[in-house]
Amino acid sequence: MISQISPIKRRKSRQIMVGNVAVGGDAPISVQTMTNTPTSDVKKTVEQIKSVERAGADIVRVSVPSLAEAEAFGQIRNQTRIPLVADIHFDHKIALRVADLGVDCLRINPGNISREERLREVISKAKDLNIPIRIGVNAGSLGRDLLRKYGEPNAKALVESAMRNVDRLDKYDFQNFKVSVKASEVFMALDAYRDLAKRIEQPLHLGITEAGGFRSGTVKSAIGLGALLLDGIGDTVRISLAADPAEEVKVAWDMLRSLKLRTRGINFIACPSCSRQNFDVIATVNELERRLEDVTTPLDVSIIGCIVNGPGEAKISDFGLTGGSPANLIYLDGVPDHKISQEDLVATLEREIREKAAVKEQQLAEKTSQIIARG
Repeated sequence: MISQISPIKRRKSRQIMVGNVAVGGDAPISVQTMTNTPTSDVKKTVEQIKSVERAGADIVRVSVPSLAEAEAFGQIRNQTRIPLVADIHFDHKIALRVADLGVDCLRINPGNISREERLREVISKAKDLNIPIRIGVNAGSLGRDLLRKYGEPNAKALVESAMRNVDRLDKYDFQNFKVSVKASEVFMALDAYRDLAKRIEQPLHLGITEAGGFRSGTVKSAIGLGALLLDGIGDTVRISLAADPAEEVKVAWDMLRSLKLRTRGINFIACPSCSRQNFDVIATVNELERRLEDVTTPLDVSIIGCIVNGPGEAKISDFGLTGGSPANLIYLDGVPDHKISQEDLVATLEREIREKAAVKEQQLAEKTSQIIARG
C-alpha cells in the first residue's frame, strides 16, 4: 500500500485552541473556510456552515460588519457546533459583543482599532474568556504609511505590518494568537510567510487571498500554499476561491492529502485515458467522486482503463480497477480478487468501494482500540 507518512518536517509553533480545535504545535493542519452569505440571513448562513462542515471544514469564519449582525452571529452560534471565527474591522464594540455571544476566535487587525483603550478592552475580554485572536494582514489593505515607505505592497510591508500588530499584543502580554500575511501574488505571499515564520513562534494561518475563480484560484493556491507546506510552514489553511465555500474545503483536503499531512476520504488515482481504455474512465471517475463524497475513511482507489499501468497502480491501492476485455479486474489490498463486467459499472464500483471502506474503518477502529488498551 502507499505509505501515509509525510516526509515533511513541520515548523515548531505554539499551540492555541480555536474552540475545540487545536491549531499549531503537533496538531493536524486544520482546514478553514468563510461564509459568503449575508450574516443577517441566519438561516442561509447556518445552512452554509453545516454544508462546509460536511465537506470537512474544521473552522468557519463569519464576517460581522455591524452590531446588528453581531446579534445575528449569536443566533448562528447557537445553531451550529463547529468553531466560529468572527471577522471584524474597526469597531471594537462588535468584538466585545461577539465575545459575549460565544465566538471561538476574533479575526482583527489591532492597528485598525484606533484608540489604545479600546484595544485594551478587546484584549482584556479575550483574556478573560480565553478567546484567541487572529492578526490578519492583507496586501490589499496595508496602512498608508507602509505604502509610502515601500511604494507598493510587498513582502517586507506585509511582515512589518504583522510585527507591528504582534508588538501591540505583546505589550499586553497576550500570546494567544495566530497570524496571516496574505497576498494574491504568490511570490509576495511566499516571501512574507517565510520571513514571518522565523520571527514568531505563534501558529501561521496560510492563504493566497483573492486567488480567483475555481480553476485559476485552485492552481495559484496549490503552488503558493503547497510550497509553504512543503517547507513545513503552516498550521491552518484557507483556500480563497470565488466559488462555493464547500469547494474551498475540498481543495484544501486534496492538498493536505497529496502532501500526506492529513488523510480523509478517498484518494482517487486515475489515468487521463486514451484509446487503450476498456471503459469510459473520465465519466466513471467523475461520477464516483460525486457519489462517494460522503465517505470519510482514508482509502486509495485506482481507476485505470487498461493493463499498461493498471496492475501497477492497483497493487499499491486499497481498491483497484484495471480495465480489460471482456471483463475488468478488481484488486483488493493490492491483490487480484475478482472480475466485473461493463454492465452497471459505476453502481457496482460504488457498492464495492463502500464495502471496502467499511472494512477498513473497522480495521482502523480495532487498531485504535489496541493502542488504547496498551496504554
